[in-house]
Amino acid sequence: MFDHKLSGPSLAFQPLYLQVADYIKQLIVERRWVPGEALPSEFRLAEEFNVSQGTVRKALNLLTDDKIVTRRQGVGTFVSEHTAQDALFRFFPLQADGKGADLPKAELLSVELCPAPQDVIDALQLNKKDKVTKLVRRRILDNEFCMSETIYLPQSFFPDIHQSSDIPHTLYHYYQTKFNQTVHKTQDSIKAVLADATDAKLLAIKAGEPLLLVSRITESIEGKRIEYRLSRCRSDHYHYQIELD
Repeated sequence: MFDHKLSGPSLAFQPLYLQVADYIKQLIVERRWVPGEALPSEFRLAEEFNVSQGTVRKALNLLTDDKIVTRRQGVGTFVSEHTAQDALFRFFPLQADGKGADLPKAELLSVELCPAPQDVIDALQLNKKDKVTKLVRRRILDNEFCMSETIYLPQSFFPDIHQSSDIPHTLYHYYQTKFNQTVHKTQDSIKAVLADATDAKLLAIKAGEPLLLVSRITESIEGKRIEYRLSRCRSDHYHYQIELD
């Protein structure tokens, strides 16, 4: 029962609906309900957890605000799933000037398992002996290279991903379905830089042209740091657009 599983000093002072929200999130992490799957009705959840429907509703509203679940009017509540459309509107903010959002293509250039550099250790809170998979790719909009990306993934969360021969364009969906790592939050830091020789080659531009360097730390719904990404974005006729909830 709910009271038995959630008893303990860490939850003793939380409002009941927060306890229910934490418990549902834990069940999602444990894959009782997989991405895209419908949760039981509020009535059934309330009966199982031995709480009121109002408490369950408040918990689900909180999880909806956190984008852990999605509520569809007249249909039900579903575990959030990172589809290509979701990745477009939530996680790829680079857009061509004067055009709407468009999902880019990705060209994977290299994949390797390697020791983590110090900045990656700091960003992902790793130990010095931990290894990471390093992916290098570039993104394409309107048949033009617009961004290069260097992505670091902890080996502990993504075992053997460096041996995969079918890594897709939409990584966050891949993380979720292949490795049970659901992206929950991203934190981007943006600064202006000048293109170096490598940038010029990867993006078909001239060295010295202005770029945006975006450093991203990605967390799972469990609060673990699962990805560190460095993106070097063209700014000649592209802009970085974000929406604040």
